[in-house]
Amino acid sequence: MADEVLVAGGAGLSQVERVVDTFVAPSKTFTDILRSTSWWLPFLLFVIVSAGFAFAVDQKIGYESVVEQSIQQSQTAQDRMASLSAADRELAIHRQAVGTKYVSYVGGIFFLIFGLFGALLNWGTINFGFGAKTKFGQNLAVQMYSSLPLLIKSLLSILLLFLGMGAENFNMRDPIGTNPGFYLTDSPVWVKTALAFFDIFGLWALALGVIGLACISGKSKGQAAIVVFGWWLVLLFVITGFAAAFS
Repeated sequence: MADEVLVAGGAGLSQVERVVDTFVAPSKTFTDILRSTSWWLPFLLFVIVSAGFAFAVDQKIGYESVVEQSIQQSQTAQDRMASLSAADRELAIHRQAVGTKYVSYVGGIFFLIFGLFGALLNWGTINFGFGAKTKFGQNLAVQMYSSLPLLIKSLLSILLLFLGMGAENFNMRDPIGTNPGFYLTDSPVWVKTALAFFDIFGLWALALGVIGLACISGKSKGQAAIVVFGWWLVLLFVITGFAAAFS
């Protein structure tokens, strides 16, 4: 995980200092990535918190309830379930619940996969599109640290679950009201999917990504924003399109 790069300026920041500075002085963290591309601590935090969220859902909601809510939010899923007998429907829900549970407990692995993918896109675009000379490891470290605000959302979700958040209308992908789509319960799925991209913590993470990419590339924040928000827009349109087609 660590690709050490020597630069002038002393010993640099520790992993804990980097995590703290991501929230209070992000440029310090991202500049320090030029010295060392180590990203093990944010990854470890995501592994722990994602497992904690999965445990909270398991204890307070139950994964069969999660699957039931997911079915109610998709007309396609409702039609598929309607064609099954009561016994087959119960078995299908149980199997989906087991699969969702296991996937949730290893959510940190999916975070790593998405981080690798995002880093690859940013690395290729800033280097070949804007003439920067960043390394893939630097982009991956930026991706890991800039995603740290998402931990706050997960921690808030865990807290609310243990404080008594009910199973009614619980959406595991969007558990708390930090985006406009959360409040449009009667809107089409594709509308809620699109608005979910305007999540407070997600936008915070994108803003950090812009700062980080500018720091490691030597390019302006405007150019870095074109890269980061450009791919965000592509993802928004693609996922919203899938939601419209298959919900």
